[in-house]
Amino acid sequence: MIKNVAVLMGGFSSEKDISIKSGEVIFNNIDRSKYNPFKVIVEKNRWYYKDKNQDSHNVCLDDFSITLDEGKINFDLAFIIIHGSPGEDGLIQSYLELKEIPYTGSNSYVSSLTFNKRDCISILSKYNIPSAKSIQLNFGESFSIENIISELGLPCFVKANRSGSSFGVFKVNKKEDLNDFIDKAFDFDNEILIESYLNGTEVSVGVMNYKDEIKVFGVTELITENDFFDYDAKYNGKSKEITPANISVKQQKLVSELSVKIYKKLGMRGFTRSEFIIVENEAYFLEINSIPGMTNKSIFPKQAKIQGISIKDLCNEMLSQALN
Repeated sequence: MIKNVAVLMGGFSSEKDISIKSGEVIFNNIDRSKYNPFKVIVEKNRWYYKDKNQDSHNVCLDDFSITLDEGKINFDLAFIIIHGSPGEDGLIQSYLELKEIPYTGSNSYVSSLTFNKRDCISILSKYNIPSAKSIQLNFGESFSIENIISELGLPCFVKANRSGSSFGVFKVNKKEDLNDFIDKAFDFDNEILIESYLNGTEVSVGVMNYKDEIKVFGVTELITENDFFDYDAKYNGKSKEITPANISVKQQKLVSELSVKIYKKLGMRGFTRSEFIIVENEAYFLEINSIPGMTNKSIFPKQAKIQGISIKDLCNEMLSQALN
């Protein structure tokens, strides 16, 4: 029997537009012989299905359904492709768990944990996963610019704790800019992370449990024309993404093993992307994306393609796992 799949895209964050682009790619690559996909846009005030005529139909959240001229359609499962909130912070997953609706990717707890950079780093430190030196600040707390610089040095990074696509991330090169960037980061989240600068090679490692094997899809080197790998570099062509990364065999083995270890220790599901800075023969964990971009320009699909795995294959595997 063909299953009705809600492809959930959009969301509440600055990543909404990227999510919709990813959602379009997923929607177009779902196997129609097994599934009947529906584009569902998630906004704060409503969820709605957008049909082929671009007409909108509200989703009934009581039973996760839509009503069209031909009658009521209940969704059997969800493909979550929302970057940022509420897709990567566990909110959508919590709703679906309450409704006992199968869905793709990690569960609500794991999603919430990985979206919270400082909690995730703290948990992984227990498993000897290296990361940059850092200081945590909550909105309204007092802090000393001198103490931060003494502890972390310059340059350093100020990061909104719960944000993606480098929104709310700032590289601080001068002491007099630190306070301003802290204020700007608090515009994105009431918790921030200030990290020491790591002068090395940034890489992104795609990992997925694919056909019962936790598989490294590839290691991509990230080279930016900007001061760091920010939103502009990621989405506006101001960077180079080299797959496989131009690193040593030893370094590739190191980040591959760390990525699989992180995937296992955190109890991840579905496709993920872990990011590291490699400094000589040490790899420092930055963050993990539980719902990485799936646009035609995104890193993970390119890594999969090199492995001979298409987006259609990925979609089929994700939906199959959700139903098992």
